[in-house]
Amino acid sequence: MISVLSVDPFHQLASGSGKRAGISFSPEGKAGTATQERRARVLVVEDDYFVSMEIESTLIEMGCDVIGILATAEDAIDCATRERPDLVLMDIRLAGSLDGIEAATEIYHRIGIRSLFVTAHSDPDTRRRGEAANPLGWAAKPFTSRQLSMSVNAALDSLGSKN
Repeated sequence: MISVLSVDPFHQLASGSGKRAGISFSPEGKAGTATQERRARVLVVEDDYFVSMEIESTLIEMGCDVIGILATAEDAIDCATRERPDLVLMDIRLAGSLDGIEAATEIYHRIGIRSLFVTAHSDPDTRRRGEAANPLGWAAKPFTSRQLSMSVNAALDSLGSKN
């Protein structure tokens, strides 16, 4: 069963101030205990230009490297396969023939990279469909920059705690 990250303003996540310098990685590039630290590499998949710019601004403020902003599931699968981000922020309703759940599932099964769904569509049926992607959580739109950074930090912390 997946844990669901909430960006409800009444729900506090134990991720601190919302600022993050990076995610710890071993020399082999795997999350875990390490002596090196580098900035988290995040792929944004969002077909609304203004929302994608807001997400990018928040991620940069957090200290993340935004490796791409894409509007289609097909482009997201190609980019994730090529660039190997640490995390994918995935909208569900996208331009193109595939949706974000299909893209996140393909990315997870093909290369093991998990997504944080950032969407206005998080009804129980959609969440059940999304379980196949083993998501790190769901951030509900609309959100504030602070709420998004809390969800991203919690997702990155989850990745960093794996051995």
